[in-house]
Amino acid sequence: MPPAGEGANLAMLDAAELGEAIAANPDNIERALTAYEERMFTRSEAEYADALEILDLCLGERAPYGLIEFFGRATAM
Repeated sequence: MPPAGEGANLAMLDAAELGEAIAANPDNIERALTAYEERMFTRSEAEYADALEILDLCLGERAPYGLIEFFGRATAM
């Protein structure tokens, strides 16, 4: 899970899903936002965990050795 542009991917998906939620609830923006946020927060939580792991590999106490081991495991598969 090296950095792969997930932030940009999530932003585009978020925009599309928000637009769909508003289109489905044009007279109730609060309902639209609630429906959108339920999906967005669940999805974002998983991406946050991956990003935190990458940050630790790159800048944590074991850097750069943790990152080297990570890529070593990935190429051994």
